[in-house]
This record gives sequence, structure tokens and C-alpha cells, in this order.
Amino acid sequence: MRTYEVRTYGCQMNVHDSERLRGLLEDAGYVRAPEGDEADVVVFNTCAVRENADNKLYGNLGHLAPVKARKPGMQIAVGGCLAQKDKASIVRKAPWVDVVFGTHNIGALPVLLERARIAEESQVEILESLDVFPSTLPTRRESPYSAWVSVSVGCNNTCTFCIVPALRGREKDRRPGDVLAEVEALVGEGVLEVTLLGQNVNSYGVEFGDRFAFGKLLRACGGIEGLERVRFTSPHPRDFTADVIEAMAETPNVMPSLHMPLQSGSDAVLKAMRRSYRRDRYLRIIEDVRAAMPDAAITTDIIVGFPGETEEDFQGTLDVVRQARFAGAFTFQYSKRPGTPAESMADQIPRDVVQDRYERLVALQDDMAWAENKRVVGRSVEVLVAEGEGRKDAATHRLSGRAADNRLVHFAVPEGVEPPRPGDLATVEVTYAAPHHLVADVFGAVRRTRAGDAWERSLEAPAAAPDVTPGVMLGMPTVGAKPLEPATGGCQVG
Repeated sequence: MRTYEVRTYGCQMNVHDSERLRGLLEDAGYVRAPEGDEADVVVFNTCAVRENADNKLYGNLGHLAPVKARKPGMQIAVGGCLAQKDKASIVRKAPWVDVVFGTHNIGALPVLLERARIAEESQVEILESLDVFPSTLPTRRESPYSAWVSVSVGCNNTCTFCIVPALRGREKDRRPGDVLAEVEALVGEGVLEVTLLGQNVNSYGVEFGDRFAFGKLLRACGGIEGLERVRFTSPHPRDFTADVIEAMAETPNVMPSLHMPLQSGSDAVLKAMRRSYRRDRYLRIIEDVRAAMPDAAITTDIIVGFPGETEEDFQGTLDVVRQARFAGAFTFQYSKRPGTPAESMADQIPRDVVQDRYERLVALQDDMAWAENKRVVGRSVEVLVAEGEGRKDAATHRLSGRAADNRLVHFAVPEGVEPPRPGDLATVEVTYAAPHHLVADVFGAVRRTRAGDAWERSLEAPAAAPDVTPGVMLGMPTVGAKPLEPATGGCQVG
């Protein structure tokens, strides 16, 4: 059987799309290449929001050119946002590429590979709009206990630093019944944590005219037996309504964590970014969330050095960081995104100024995150154990996982105690806090779960017979992956 490898760049949307690409290939008879082996088919699922995205792709393609030359029958495919943007220019720059496909037709990959093989020439197919919601495609999930569930694709916003709306298209929402049917199917397979995913997830419902649809969806997830953790990413401050906060606080399996991009604490910069909220509105949402859920951990995305940003503007960002007390932040130096309005704006900030502001922001945010984490010391938390071993030292064997508020916890397992499996839930007491993680040296109890059982079964599954669930037109495929953090400055998700 022919082997494949999928290389993923970018945000959660791309990670989830790569699960679909793996599902499509395995459904077509391909098998995943063992670690370190040269695959027969290499697929690049690309990102276009970084200034050096093109250089990264073409550099990697250049490294593969001699590999392909000495490996008869090898094929290379390029998909994702950069493929949607560059289209046929990819095969002009790298003529050894066999297939180029876009964000709207990932389901065509197996057919395009076969067509390229038979015709012995490159195949380029880029659709300009989505015909079928991608959750109808077969999917090969990375995690048996945690899953992504797309509620929408596309974006209706026009942020000046972001090219994603042009590449992903206008927002398209799934019907609530299809989303819930997919979640129920996942829970039936052993999944206990789902993350609802959308470019602006809390604008869900705009396509079918229900502005309260997202809050209703959260409450409906609360009624699914066996579903222990519900998360979502990323909400837009403009669409954050009181009913969503109420649904979060009143639905036990919706976790007390929120990732909400700020981008800047300056109203002038937010206006230039075309972000449809201002700092006071953002801080009011934070206050309302903490009033309803005092222990909620709130994280964000921040861009420094946007064109025209003054030192006063930057100080406004630092001020919001102090007031918001973020548990974590993904901080980015502004870089030009080709094809965006901000690329040609006047007053581009010198790199040394951007670097200086970035370092000051990171230092402040680390202090704030450390202070917030110290508040958790002495508390008992329930940790969803992650796959793979955590840190080791001479005295203690540690595993890792996420608390309900999504903080990373490294915890000790006493000698003689059977360690929990990935997917199990462990109660531990936090004894130490660092800026980016917690440590728990007091072990409480383990709750073995169906998700842990599913993880054990996944180890026993033969490599030649992958567990791929085909999608159906009502939106009930197997989807999902390990929880990841945003990989860009809040462009694709927020």
C-alpha cells in the first residue's frame, strides 16, 4: 500500500482540515508513513497569514525535489490557504508538485492524485466557494478522547491585517441538529471533550438568522450524556452576548476557560485594524465573565507594532493586560500579510521598535500569568490526562494534562499507584506555579473513563486497518484532535 504524510501549518482550522485529509487518504487505501520514512505521498496543508509563509513552503518543496527524483512514483500535493491564494503559480515555481487544491475542495485530493498519476502532469483545482460542508468528509482523528467539531467555516469580518476571509470565504453555518448529531456520535466512540470550532465561533447562527444560536448550542451540549468537557474557539468580542456568558456559567460541562483575541488595547489601533469593538467593550466582557465564573482562565491574542501604533497606543495595550489579568497570551510582532490592506498602510513600524515593544509585552504578560497561576496553588483540580508522558526528574514521575480551565498541569504519580491513561481524569492538588504551567505533587484519585478505554483500544488497532469513520450528509463524521493553541495572531480564529 502507498504511504502518506500530511504536514500542517497554521491554526486549528488547518489542523482539523488535516484530519480530514488523512481520513480521505486512508479511505482511499493509503496508510500513514512510519515516523522517519519517506512517504509515497507528501501533502502540505499551508497557511497564508505569515509574511514568510511563501518562503517556508518553497523551501520545503525544494528539499523534497531531490527526494522525489530518486523515488519513482512519489507525489507531492499542496493545499490550504496559500494554495488558495497562489493557485497555479505554485507549479510554475515548483514544477515537481503534482497536485494543488484549495480550501474549498479538500475532498478532491485522492481523485487529483490519481488523475496526476495517470496523466503524468500536474493537476490544479481551486474552487472559489464551498459546495459541501467539510464535516461530511471522512476523518482520521489524532486523539481518541478529544475532538474538534466545526460549527461554521469562513468569516464575514474585514480585519485589515487578515487575508483569511478572501481564502476561506463568507461564513457558512451548520444546522444545530447536525452539530449535535456529530457530538453525540463522537461521545459514542469514547470522546469526552469537544472543542467547537469556527473562524468567529460565537457569530454562529448568522446564516440562518438566530443571533442566540451559539448560547443555545452550548446549552444543548450540556444535555449530552457522557460529554464531560465543552470548549470553543475563538469568539469575537463584537458578537459576545450576555446569553453566551449565562450559558457558559449555567452549563456544567462547558469549561470555565475563554480565549478571546484582544489584538490591541488602543482604540485608534483597533479602528485601523477594523476590529468592531473598543477597549472598554472588551474589558466589560472580561468583567462579566469573571462575575459569572470567578475562577475562569482567560487567554488572548495580541499584535504589537501594527502600522501607525504609537508608544501611547502600546501603553494602552499594556494597561489592558494589567486590567484583564490574562492567564496566557499569544503575542505576535506584526508582519505584513500579502494581499491585506495593512500591507500598504503608511507608518510601518521599524523592526527594532516592534521588537522592543514585543519584549516589554511578553515580560509583563509573563508576570501577570504567573500571578494568576499562583492563585491556583493549594487548590484541587481535575486534570484530563494527555497522551504521552510528561516531565521526568530523579525523584518523581510526572504526567501532564489540562485542568478544567485549560491550564497545563504537570502532576506526580506516587510509586505503586497505577498511572492514569490518556483520556482518564486525575484529581491532584497544585503545589507550585510557573508562568506557563502548574505543578501538582499531591495526588488524589483517578477516574478511569471510556475515553481512556478508547485510548487503550487505539494502541491495539492494527496499523493496516485504520479507524476512519466516513462522513455522512447529516454531518456525523469522526473528527477532532488534541487541543492546540492558536498558531497565528488571531487571524483565522478571532
